Amino acid sequence: MNYQKLSQTVLFQGTDAAETERMLKCLGAEERHFDKEETVLHMGDTVTSLGVVISGSVIIENDDVWGNRTILDHVGQGGIFAETYACVPGEKLMVSVVAAEQTDILFLNVARILRTCPDSCGSHSRLIRNLLAVSARKNLNLSRKIFHTSSKTIRGRLLSYLSWQALQCGGAEFDIPYNRQQLADYLGVDRSALSNELGRMQKDGLIRVKRNHFVLSDGIE
Repeated sequence: MNYQKLSQTVLFQGTDAAETERMLKCLGAEERHFDKEETVLHMGDTVTSLGVVISGSVIIENDDVWGNRTILDHVGQGGIFAETYACVPGEKLMVSVVAAEQTDILFLNVARILRTCPDSCGSHSRLIRNLLAVSARKNLNLSRKIFHTSSKTIRGRLLSYLSWQALQCGGAEFDIPYNRQQLADYLGVDRSALSNELGRMQKDGLIRVKRNHFVLSDGIE
């Protein structure tokens, strides 16, 4: 385990490698590897641990009984997932978590996180504060998704999402974390219709796109 690298994640921010190693000994830590497209957590599962993405990334998705998939979030290296469900004992997952690539995940027992340890209370309190901050940020991400999908048109959804990505990246040229199908699922639209609209936007001079790489024209950032 690379404790120095782990101490730089959002959950352990503010701790050093030695503090992180000390805390892991009382948090029920378990590291696991997942292959690309392997399911990490299934919808309907109950969990007691949150996941920290050590390397790779995961997709948070919802699949209804008719097979329709909606992508809710993409969690990259250093990010966490399932923390809300782990904090509510017995609550069944409404989502599935799937490895987007070769991924290593560290699972931490939430009950042990919330119950401070007398051997490292200062570090442990910081860990709890970090967990609260991450949860608040997740709520903002969900609110942002609602905003991106509020438009009735595919172009409106794309303009909202791409404008936000440009703002986040600080420029008009960037890569998004989704392939074409995943972007369609995230925006709640049909993939073919999405591709057609991207083609029209390119023809109209609004964007240039190649796979997941976008360049926006001046004025719509």
